[in-house]
Amino acid sequence: MRDITKLHCFTVFCLAFFPKIAISLDTLTATQSLSKDKTLLSAGQVFELGFFDPGNSKWYLGIWYRDIPDKTVVWVANKDTPLSNSSGTFKIGDNGNLVVIHQDGKLSWSSNQTQVVNPVVQLLDSGNLVVREISENDPKKYLWQSFDYPTDTLLPGMKLGWDLDTGFERYLRSWKSSADPSTGDYSFKLDFHGFPEIFLLNKRVPKYRSGPWNGKRFSGVPEMDPLNGLDFNFVMDSHYVSYSFSVTNASPLSRLIMNATGNLQRYTWIESRQVWNLYWFAPKDQCDSYKECGPYGICDTNSSPVCRCMQGFAPKNLQAWNFRDGSDGCMRNTSLGCEKDKFLLLKNMKLPETSTAFVNKTMSIEDCKEMCLKNCSCTAYADYEITNGGKGCVTWTGELMDTREYTQGSGQDLHVRLASSEIGIVQKSQDRDAKRIKADSIYQTINTSRGVDGKSQGVA
Repeated sequence: MRDITKLHCFTVFCLAFFPKIAISLDTLTATQSLSKDKTLLSAGQVFELGFFDPGNSKWYLGIWYRDIPDKTVVWVANKDTPLSNSSGTFKIGDNGNLVVIHQDGKLSWSSNQTQVVNPVVQLLDSGNLVVREISENDPKKYLWQSFDYPTDTLLPGMKLGWDLDTGFERYLRSWKSSADPSTGDYSFKLDFHGFPEIFLLNKRVPKYRSGPWNGKRFSGVPEMDPLNGLDFNFVMDSHYVSYSFSVTNASPLSRLIMNATGNLQRYTWIESRQVWNLYWFAPKDQCDSYKECGPYGICDTNSSPVCRCMQGFAPKNLQAWNFRDGSDGCMRNTSLGCEKDKFLLLKNMKLPETSTAFVNKTMSIEDCKEMCLKNCSCTAYADYEITNGGKGCVTWTGELMDTREYTQGSGQDLHVRLASSEIGIVQKSQDRDAKRIKADSIYQTINTSRGVDGKSQGVA
C-alpha cells in the first residue's frame, strides 16, 4: 500500500511540473493519436510536435525546437483554423491524411490525401513531419511532408521555390502577429520568370527584391557569405527553381523567417549565451526599398541624396527629384541609334529586376554584347554567373529598374546601352574626374612634404 501511495504521489508530481509528456517514439501509427498533454519527439530530440497556445487563448498543432528555452515555433498545421480549447486530437485519418480534430469531432485541419496502405507519421530531426508507408525501406520516400507547406520559417533542407512539372509553389508567409499564427500580410516568394529572384511582398505589392542568383549569392545580398557550416544552394533547371540552405552537424542552429512586421530575418542560435542572434535582415536600408530610385536610377546609401541617374540620363520629374523623391526615375538624354550605340560599364551593381530578362547559361560575355547590340530593344547585359571569371549571358529589354551600387568588391558589372555620343560625354567627364583626383593627390603629397614655414623638410 505504501508503494502504491509513493507511485501516486510521484505521478501527481510529474503531472504538476511536467504537464507535457513526450511519447517515447518519434512516430504515430494509424491506431494512435496525440492530445494536449502529449508530444512527438524527433529521434535526436531536436524538434517536438504538439499542441500549443501562442498567447491568444487558441490552440494550434505545431513544431518547435525541443531544447530552446523560449519556445520557437517553426511550423503550424491549423494556423487559420485554431481550436477553441486544448481538447483537440491529432491523428492519421481514414484516407491516409493527417487531421486535427475538435473536441466535438469536427475537423479543424487536414493534409492532402495519400495513397497509403499502412501509414505512419514521423517527426524527423530536420523538423520535417512526414507520412510514409510503415514498410518503406527508403527513409526519404515520403507520401506527404510538412516541408512542402512552410509557414513563416525556412529550415535547413527546406526548399523555397517552384516544381515546374507540377506547378507547385513553396513560399514563406508571415504570422498575423507574434501571438497569432494565422496568415499575415507578408510573403517571401520566388519569381521563376526570366532570371529568377525572390520578392518580399506586402499582400501582392513588392517591397524588396533579392536580385538574381549569380553563382555565388543573390545579386542584392552582398553580405551573403557562407558561415562556418552554413551553405546556400540555388537550383535552376527545366524541372525545379528553388533556393535552400544546408548545415553541417557541427554548425549552429539557423532559421530564416518572414516576420509579422514585414522583415526577413536570419537567426543563428548561440549556445553559450542561450540566445537567437540576428545574423542578417532585409529590408535594411532605404536602398532596399523596391524601385526607390525608379527606372534608370541608381540608389547608393553612401551618397546624399541616395538617388542619382545613370550617366547619360536625367531626372524625369526634376521637382520631385529635388525634394528627394526619386520614384519617377530618369530618362535618356539622347535617343538610341541601334547598332551605332555603345555600352557604359557600371561596377559593383545590384542587377536590375530580371522578371523579363533573357538568360543564356553558356554564351560568352563578348557574344552576349554582340547579341544585345544587334537587338535594338536590348538595354543592358551582364554575366549570368560571376564565379570563375564570369560566364553566361543576361540581357534586358525595356527600362532598367531597382538598381543600387555597392562598395568595392560587392555587386557585379552591368553594361548599359547608351547613344554613342553620350559615351563620349561620359568619357570626357571621367577623364576630368581622374585628372582632378590626380591633381588633388599631388597637392596633398607636396603639402605633406613641407613644414609649417612652407620649406621642404629633409632628414637631418
